[in-house]
Parts: sequence; structure tokens; C-alpha cells
Amino acid sequence: MKRLASSNSQGGGVGDAACRAESAPSRAENAPSRAESAPSPEGAADEIDVRVAAMLPAQLLQPSEIIILLIKPSLWFIVLSSLGFLAAVAVITAGLLSMQTRGYVPWISRQDLYLVAFGVTGIRLFWQFLDWLSRLYVLTDQRIIRVGGVVRVQVFETPLKNVQHTQAYFSLRERLFNLGTIAFATSGTAGMEAGWHMVANPLEVHRIVVETLNRYGR
Repeated sequence: MKRLASSNSQGGGVGDAACRAESAPSRAENAPSRAESAPSPEGAADEIDVRVAAMLPAQLLQPSEIIILLIKPSLWFIVLSSLGFLAAVAVITAGLLSMQTRGYVPWISRQDLYLVAFGVTGIRLFWQFLDWLSRLYVLTDQRIIRVGGVVRVQVFETPLKNVQHTQAYFSLRERLFNLGTIAFATSGTAGMEAGWHMVANPLEVHRIVVETLNRYGR
């Protein structure tokens, strides 16, 4: 895996900045925000305070902990995670419709078959929606956190210093929608221990993770 070197910004001298204060616009006004690409911890924390209060379980974060990334899987997660089940429903429904046409299952009408198929599909998609709602991926200056679970909430967390390496990989269905999975290997494990599944802009997310590890975890 190619690791991205973290970059350190260099500030100008205090005296020079004071001389330019009246003649040049502030850099903060002219420079584009880096919250989406490589946010500073302070700026990121200010922007997602409301989301933290609404999404994170109570007392999950330490008082001095700074949030750098707070994301969820893409909404495509709801459909893509259900593809196998939906394909099975389609095949079974098609088979029953064919048998019904030949008179092998006269006790059920085509309309009933369609209603059952749509009902089962709706229930499955609603469950996946609840799964999507429960999932939360958090990167702070101290830890990597993954929260998920519909019936029973599961929280994975590991200090940044324990992360041995990361990997971004893309299944075929993820590549079709510009999604990817970020996996983490921690000390004492043979493989990838946890992952952030089906995140949008995975290469950008992976870059921010690597930069944060280089800055805070080494």
C-alpha cells in the first residue's frame, strides 16, 4: 500500500502578518475550506458539533478528543448490501409464476405472488435502512471508531498507535458507484480487524486517515 506523507503547513511571521493585515484580505476569507479534503482538527470539530450530538452514543468520546472525520456509509449501502437477497426473491418469484402459469400452484394467484415478493423486498430494504442508520465511522486524533448494530449496538475502537496499516479496496459493485471499503489492521492480529464499508470517495477518506495516522499515531 502506498502511504501518503503528511504535509505540514508553514505560517508567516507575526510581524509580516501584522503589516499585511490592512492591505491584503485575510487568508481565512480567500482560501477554500479544507473540511472535506484534509480538515484541521479544530475546524472539523466546529463543523460537526451538531452531528456529533445527534449521531454519537453518549460519552463515547473523551473530553479532549478532537473529531477529524464523522461519516456514514453511502446510501447505496441499503441496496447493494441486499443484492443477493433481492436476486433470490426475483428467481423464486419467477419460478413460482412459471409454475402458476402451468397450473402447478393453482392455490395462489399471480397478484398474490407479486404482493408477497414486494412485501418481502420492502421488509428487507427497511432492515438494511435501519442497519445504515445505525452505522457510524469516526476518526479522531486519538482513535478509530466504528459503531453499528440494529438490535444490539457494537462499538469497535482502537488507538491510532495500534493501527499497523490500512487498506482501501473496492468490490465490483462498489466500483460501479465510486464506493470503497477502508480496512484496518491492528497490532496482534493476522489480518484486517475492522473496516468502514461502502464509503463515498474512498480514496479521499483513506488519504485523510493516513495523514491522521502519520500526524497523531506515530
